[in-house]
Amino acid sequence: MNVMDVSNEGNMSANGTMNILNISPPLNNAINTFTVIILFITMISLGCTMEMSKIKSHLLKPKGVAIAMATQFGIMPLTAFTLAKSLKMDSVKAVTVLICGCCPGGNLSNIFTLALKGDMNLSIVMTTCSCIAALGLMPLLLLIYCQGFSGLENAVPYMGILSALTFTLVPCGVGILLNHYKPKYTPVVLKSGLSILIISGIIVFSLSGVAVKDMLWVILTADVIAVAALMPLIGFTLGYVMSTICRLSSKCSRTVSVETGCQNIQLCLAILKVAFPPEVIGPMFLFPLLYYTFQCAEALLLTLCFRCYQMVKSFS
Repeated sequence: MNVMDVSNEGNMSANGTMNILNISPPLNNAINTFTVIILFITMISLGCTMEMSKIKSHLLKPKGVAIAMATQFGIMPLTAFTLAKSLKMDSVKAVTVLICGCCPGGNLSNIFTLALKGDMNLSIVMTTCSCIAALGLMPLLLLIYCQGFSGLENAVPYMGILSALTFTLVPCGVGILLNHYKPKYTPVVLKSGLSILIISGIIVFSLSGVAVKDMLWVILTADVIAVAALMPLIGFTLGYVMSTICRLSSKCSRTVSVETGCQNIQLCLAILKVAFPPEVIGPMFLFPLLYYTFQCAEALLLTLCFRCYQMVKSFS
């Protein structure tokens, strides 16, 4: 069994229509290149927000990080597996959802942690630690959960995923070292990186739209939309509940909540686009963008509710 076998089940929709995506090699290579650029810039920017002293302080008192790691790699993969199973997704959809659920936390969580007045140091340390831990945990979790789906036991390209995870550590390390030894350059890197990130994101979105314009309906089905909407919401909710049960402060609980629900969408997109042939993964490589949309919308809603609660509390 190999990755090509996954497509045997996933290439047929409910009405028997073939879902094979044929992308010309130049277009496919262009999407792959800009996807990797996005991941590279994202991880450098994440590294530039890290300070070794703050990393050390949280590692010496690891309760918050340990709880956040447990929720990140416990709740999200299980949620992805449960949703994919309960909705009876085919192999291609299931492996896409599982990869998204097993991904480490993303740096979007740092932005929403700030908006929710959480512990920024914990958020940044947690994002970095989860990216490092994912090197071992992500392939292991995929190996375990893929056993529950026929045809996926040996179909996941683990070496491709390991290569992508290893690749993320290099720019992150560069960013950490740059912030430690040349902190005056950090603002410049972050600003220029944001510009490159926006431009690359627009290019990837445009090229992907050209590539899947006739197959976009494949990811806009009820089951895929339901998973994209429910996964982050469950992550936010259970992350907060678990951290509260473990008696973390309200500030830290909000941080763990956001860290749990926010996945590294850039990494997920890179894995789906680079590790799988386009004729296997098809338009489902766009699932992370759908998840990202719901993730942002729900995090913004949580932020709005929290801010309203604070306003009401201040007047009472």
